[in-house]
Amino acid sequence: METENLLYEGKAKKLFKTNEPNVLRVEYLDQTTALNGAKKDIVTGKASLNNQITALVFERLTHEGIQNHFIKKKSKNEQLVEAVEIVQLEVVIRNVSAGSFAKRLAIAEGTPLAFPIIEFYYKDDALDDPLINEDHIKILQIATEDEIKTIKMQTYKINEALIKLFKKIGICLIDFKIEFGRRDDGTILLADEITPDTCRLWDEKTGDRLDKDLYRKNLGDIVPVYQEVLERLEKIAD
Repeated sequence: METENLLYEGKAKKLFKTNEPNVLRVEYLDQTTALNGAKKDIVTGKASLNNQITALVFERLTHEGIQNHFIKKKSKNEQLVEAVEIVQLEVVIRNVSAGSFAKRLAIAEGTPLAFPIIEFYYKDDALDDPLINEDHIKILQIATEDEIKTIKMQTYKINEALIKLFKKIGICLIDFKIEFGRRDDGTILLADEITPDTCRLWDEKTGDRLDKDLYRKNLGDIVPVYQEVLERLEKIAD
């Protein structure tokens, strides 16, 4: 499959057109950012790890009947995905209080929540990706009321599947961010990535962080912990 032109370059990935109209090539980058890009570094090896992790996770979600844009892994740092229109929302679901949620509501970090909480953030770097509600989403014409309901239902289903998956490898899923895409026929499906960049993952026994918080908080090198997550996932891969 021949790659054509670059469509998009983000903080962690590049997207390229291919000679198949509905297929894109994703190239993961050895770049790590935090604080909406204010902190940025090259981290050798991260691209390969995130590509392999998200491929394994999306394959498992496909097995669970969750529609997503993943087609196949092409190389250690590349994958092929279905071309969709990205809904301009970052959807965050929280199972345990942590990060900005803990600070904003003064709920001690590590406190299990009575039920999973969904938050929406408007994907706009110029506005620093603000927290918004469902009325904002409709006013901004990001998604319709029916699409919002679909996104929420799918997010809860994805959360249940990921909790089960990570529990099998001794990891507690604290929270995570996902994005959704829209096909030409209006179908809403999971897109983007699911990696330690987009999830908070704590070791069930030790409480050790296995995610990008190590980088955000200057706590250590993320490559060994991302490698640990990958190796655990590989052990249970079908």
